[in-house]
Amino acid sequence: MSVKNAFEGISAILKGMKITFSYLLKEPVTIQYPEVKRKPYSMFRGRHYLRLWEDGKDRCIACHLCEIVCPAQAIYVKDAPNPEHNPISKSPRYAADFQINMLRCIFVGDCEEVCPVDCIVLSDEYEISGYTRDEMIYTKAQLSESHPGASGRDPMLKRGEGRMD
Repeated sequence: MSVKNAFEGISAILKGMKITFSYLLKEPVTIQYPEVKRKPYSMFRGRHYLRLWEDGKDRCIACHLCEIVCPAQAIYVKDAPNPEHNPISKSPRYAADFQINMLRCIFVGDCEEVCPVDCIVLSDEYEISGYTRDEMIYTKAQLSESHPGASGRDPMLKRGEGRMD
């Protein structure tokens, strides 16, 4: 072993120890979860929502594009003709059944990007859990907003305007 190799080894150890000791003197960054929740980055993709129009009607037109583009095949859409006497959606068809298997979803956001009416959005909610597989298959009732704008996205905004920050 040469003197040069020994010097490089000691130098690397000292450099590593310098980094270690610099963190020893700093205050630890601890978040008291679940009392304090960290705000995710603006491009974070979390829980899915099916948005509503301003009048409370379903935005989903049952075009099946989200189902087709999903790389994990986690989305299931069953369409039905929209009843004329009491329309559910503003299109001739609506999603009678809409399911997302959250165990399969890889949160790439392709479903959000492909939707022509900006119906499906990924929010900044990251607490997604369940005890059984069945609990992790979100139905239309679980995915739909309780009222327009409940997902955090303004129902008046057009596509691409204002991601939830």
